[in-house]
Parts: sequence; structure tokens; C-alpha cells
Amino acid sequence: MTHNKTFLFAAVAGLFSLTASAQVKFSAKITNKPTDTIYVKSRGFSQMIVADKKGNFNSTFEAKDGMYKLEVDEQYADLYLTSKSDLQVAVDYKDFDKTIAFKGNGANENNFLAKRTLSDEDAQIEELMKVSTEEELNAGVKKFKDGIFNSMPANLDATFAARFKETTEKELFGLTQYLKGSLEVKKLNGSASPTFKYENHKGGFTSLEDLKGKFVYVDVWATWCGPCRQEIPFLQKTEQAYHGKNIEFVSISIDEQINREKWNKFVTDKNLGGIQLLADKDWKSDFVQGYKINGIPRFILIGPDGKIVNADAPRPSSPELVTLLDTVLK
Repeated sequence: MTHNKTFLFAAVAGLFSLTASAQVKFSAKITNKPTDTIYVKSRGFSQMIVADKKGNFNSTFEAKDGMYKLEVDEQYADLYLTSKSDLQVAVDYKDFDKTIAFKGNGANENNFLAKRTLSDEDAQIEELMKVSTEEELNAGVKKFKDGIFNSMPANLDATFAARFKETTEKELFGLTQYLKGSLEVKKLNGSASPTFKYENHKGGFTSLEDLKGKFVYVDVWATWCGPCRQEIPFLQKTEQAYHGKNIEFVSISIDEQINREKWNKFVTDKNLGGIQLLADKDWKSDFVQGYKINGIPRFILIGPDGKIVNADAPRPSSPELVTLLDTVLK
């Protein structure tokens, strides 16, 4: 699987603590296989399996009860292994997620996990992020949870089922708390934006007031933030697409002042565009705290009048940003 299933992966990853080890029997027949070497992995564990002369994979190895990943080149699948596991997997590499199927002892649990990769949980979470009240959020989360639990077949191992439900409950609680925070942020929309006056990479200082009369798309980021860096190419393309429009693109780094030269060099080396600013007190900066920012990257759209259009705006990599900007800049 190559797509992102953030909630699913988090829930499955913490499903089981590993217990006593035993011999596991595992075989795989992979159509259109791109490699003669596959792996079964977990934290601190890696079992390499090499194809035989017929191109099939067969192995018996010692493993503890718990969750693993089957890695086949760039594709992977969740595996649940126990002391009783005797699994045979068949899959077409060219349509990995849709064709993977298990037989043998432990097949029920692994087919359940495989089926879940095809669920629309990402879309459901996106819908939850659009709710406007806590009541709607609680109702949506309950519906989400009921859908997951109702999808569980009756033939699942009792230990697996119990731990899966427990872990899912914990993950949903964390998701709910995060989305409640997002609701608080949404309440900022329409109010006057917290202001800033920060050091500009090109020299001097730039304030929000200096940009009055234009829309301002703000990227709160840091040089050490991987997800932030991943958005940079998309942000650069967005800047180019809206060049000459009534909008300024402002990137505010929350790198610590002690790392000022690192930030300065990063902006220069990467030839970052827009207005590049360094916040005065990293996470404690007034602008950052005013927007209740506790995770980055964070994107904000401010109107020409200095009022907040969207306190948690779409990322540059999201098609929703184009829709938003085309709407306000028309």
C-alpha cells in the first residue's frame, strides 16, 4: 500500500505489545513481483525471505505475537502473527491493496486488516474536520467508531478483537481532542488577526500592517520540520500561479533565535520566495500563540482588512487552497 492511512496505521501500529516467541510459517505467491526478496518487519525485528527457484516465498521463523509489516519493494501490508500462524498470502503486485488475500491459520485477522486498507476512513476524517460544533463532532466520531466496529467479522480471534477495539478507542479519543482544538481555532475566523513584526530575511522588519490592503497567506513553519519542508515546492508553485494578484505569501519560521543563521542559510540555499520572516520567540511568539498553534506546518489566510478569513487554511498541496484563493481573489 502506498497511500496514506494515518488513522488506520496509528491504530494498527499500537495494537499489540510483543509477547513470547514461537515458530511462524509464512509463504507468499506474488504475481508480477518486482523483487526476489521480501521482508517481514516490526520494531527491532526484520526477517528476509528470498524467492525459491519457482519464484515463491517460503519461510519458517521465530517471531513474537503482535503486529508486523510485510514489505514487497515499495508496497506493504499489515500482518498479525501469533504462535499459531501458518499463513499463505497471494497478491498481484500491480494491484496490491485490492488483490492481497490470506489463507491458513491467522487468515481471518489478516484479511480483516487488508480489507481495512480499502476503507474510506481518510474521507470520513476529512468530513469530521469540516463540522462546526462539538455536538456534530461527537455524533460524527460515534458514527465513525460504530462503522469500524460493525465491520469486524465474528470469526476474529477474541484477543485480537479486544485489543483492536481498545486501541481504536484510544486513537479516536486522540483524534477527537485534536478536532476539538480545531473547532476552537475556527472560532477565530472573522475576527481581527493577531499581528506580527518580525525580522525579514531581506533585511529590516515586516509587520502585518505593512501588508494592509492585500490578502496574506501565512505559512508557519521551521527548518527542522519535515512536513513543512514537504510543502515548500507546492507553496512555490502557488506563489507563481498567483503572482501579480492581490495577495502576499508570508512564511514565518519559528526556529529558535539561536538557530537564526541556520534559518538564514536555509532560505538562501533553497531560494525560498515570498516574504521570509523569523518569529521573535519561536513557539512563544505572540502571533503563534494568538492562533493557538501547537503543531506545524500551519497555514492562515488573512483578508485585506486585517481580519481572519481562515485560521486553519488548506495546505499548498491541497486542491482546496486553489478553490479558496480563486474565490477570494476573483
